[in-house]
Amino acid sequence: MRLTTPAPSDDPRLGAVGADPSPDERAPLPHPPVGPLPHRPAPAHGEGLRARARAVVAPYVALTKPRVIELLLVTTVPTMVLAADGMPPLGLVAATLFGGGTAAASANVLNCVLDRDIDVVMHRTQRRPLATGQVTARAAAIFGAVLGVLALSWLWFVVNPVSALLAAVAMLIYVVGYTMILKRRTPQNIVWGGAAGCMPVLIGWSSVTGGLAWAPVLLFGVVFFWTPPHYWPLSMKFRRDYAAAGVPMLPVVAEDSKVAGEMVAYAVAMVVCSLLLVPVAGLSWVYGLVAAGLGGWFTWSCIDLLRRARDPRRPLKAMSVFHGSITYLTLLSVAIVADVFLPF
Repeated sequence: MRLTTPAPSDDPRLGAVGADPSPDERAPLPHPPVGPLPHRPAPAHGEGLRARARAVVAPYVALTKPRVIELLLVTTVPTMVLAADGMPPLGLVAATLFGGGTAAASANVLNCVLDRDIDVVMHRTQRRPLATGQVTARAAAIFGAVLGVLALSWLWFVVNPVSALLAAVAMLIYVVGYTMILKRRTPQNIVWGGAAGCMPVLIGWSSVTGGLAWAPVLLFGVVFFWTPPHYWPLSMKFRRDYAAAGVPMLPVVAEDSKVAGEMVAYAVAMVVCSLLLVPVAGLSWVYGLVAAGLGGWFTWSCIDLLRRARDPRRPLKAMSVFHGSITYLTLLSVAIVADVFLPF
C-alpha cells in the first residue's frame, strides 16, 4: 500500500519561536512620506451592500455542496425524459429539480454539521464554513432543517407524495445511514451510503409516472455500482486525510491493488445494468452501442489502475479515473436522452 507520512511543515509564514530578528527587522522604520495621502474613493453604497450580502450568503451556499448537487441532478432529467418517452412538461421538470436539489442541499448541510470535527482535521475540508467558523453549528443545523422541510413540502404538494417519500428516504440514508452510522465504522461506507446518490433517478421517474418500474431500478443500479469506482480514487488521493480523521475508507485500510480490483468488479456490474436498459426500457441499438463503448472505456480505465497498483514503479494516476467517472455518467445520461428522441 502506498502510504507515506506527512512531511513536516515548511510554510515560510511560520517562524521559529524565540529566533533573533533579522537585520531588516532590526533596522529603523522609514519615515512616512510627507504630503497628503492619496485619495481612495469609498465604495458605492450598493456595492457595499452586495459585498456584505455575499459575505453572509456564500458560506451557506458552500455548505450545500453545489457541485455534488449538480452531479446528482445530471441523472434526474434523463430519467424523466425516459419515463415520459419524450420531453415532460417543463414546469414539472423545474419543480422536480428544485425539490430534489433542495433535499440534497439539506442533506449536505446536515452532513457538514455532523462532520465538522473531522472537517477541521482534513486538509481537503479545512476551509468549509463550519471548520473556519464562518457559520455556527446551530445556524447550519437550522438552515439544513429548513431546507429539508421546504424540499419535502414542495415535492409533496407540487410534484407528488411518492417523490416526496423517496426524497425523505434519500436524506435519511445520507444523514443517518452514511454520516452517522457507516462513515466512521466500515470500509464499505461509501458503497451502502452511496445509495442516497442513486435516489434522484427514482425521484425523477416517480415525478412523471407517480410510481416506479424496472427501468428506474436498473438506472439505480447503474449509479449504485458507479459510486465506488467514482469515489475511491478520490479517497486514494486523500488517504492521509481520511486516516488522520479516523475514517476507514477502503483505500486507507486496504492495498491499492485490492481497491482497484473491486473497482473493476463494480464497473462491470455497472455496465451490465446500463445494457439491460435496452430490452427493459425499450432503448434502441444506438444507445446500446454507446453504452457498451462508454462502459468498455471506463472499465478499462479501472483495469489500467489495477495494473498500475500492482507495479510500484508506475504512477497510480487515480484521479484520472475519478474524472473519467464523471465523464462516463454524463455521456451515458446524454445517450439516454438522445435515444428517446431518435425517429426510429
